[in-house]
Amino acid sequence: MNDLPFWKSKTLTEMSVAEWESLCDGCGLCCLNKIEEWDSGDIYFTSVSCKLLDGESCRCSSYENRWDFVPDCVQLTKENVPDIAWLPPTCGYRLVNEGRDLYWWHPLVSGDPETVHAAGISARGRAINENEIDLDDLEDYVVDWPLTVGEEKDDEDA
Repeated sequence: MNDLPFWKSKTLTEMSVAEWESLCDGCGLCCLNKIEEWDSGDIYFTSVSCKLLDGESCRCSSYENRWDFVPDCVQLTKENVPDIAWLPPTCGYRLVNEGRDLYWWHPLVSGDPETVHAAGISARGRAINENEIDLDDLEDYVVDWPLTVGEEKDDEDA
């Protein structure tokens, strides 16, 4: 009998819808606006969140209807996760796709959806809603912390 949790025993494509959805740790980092340089393709995170991101829960406030309000919202799918280079290094979808384990603070491991925030991984308290700024000034909000969250823990484990 296999006692491994599903994220260790299944690939993304083998997961049920419920398993797939539970891989989201609720960090909100994928809902931060990004800037892409056209000539190089480099992508930069900003501290500006999508207008639908709830800053406290770090979840979409209209998940089922998000395309009605944000037509260019990128839906993560079992097929496109391997091709989305901007997924944060702590993202459960990215980790499982790369054959790595989830971090201790992931709600599937900890059993508590608050641990992602307590561990300092999420956008809670770090992001400003896009409705609160002039989007022409988005470049003023470029940050690197979405790509470095969790590095302190990795350093401790090394």
